[in-house]
Amino acid sequence: QVQLVESGGGSVQAGGSLTLTCTSNYVNYNHMAWFRLTPGKEREAVAAIYTKTDAIFYADFVEGRFTISQDNAKTTMSLQMHSLKPEDTAMYLCAAGWGGSWYRASDYQTWGRGTQVTVSS
Repeated sequence: QVQLVESGGGSVQAGGSLTLTCTSNYVNYNHMAWFRLTPGKEREAVAAIYTKTDAIFYADFVEGRFTISQDNAKTTMSLQMHSLKPEDTAMYLCAAGWGGSWYRASDYQTWGRGTQVTVSS
């Protein structure tokens, strides 16, 4: 069974940093991404990486504060987050898929359970 497992969430003050990690037991996905979910809002894409080409995409709200990366074995994807803001508070979900738009949640077939990030002011 294909699994994605997130880790690294936590509580930080505004301006702080966290690094999220997503570990996969399957290495042939074409796209991997981070989404975030907050109550009352739709799931929104944060960043994505195309595993075959290393193309990287970020949502506009990232504004250079986050960096997505993957290891050479393609089994671990990370999201380094700096200058965190209270509005970054959300459940962050790892997603993986084979094609479509990097920002569209419905184009990802496999999801992790998420890791909570809480940023206090």
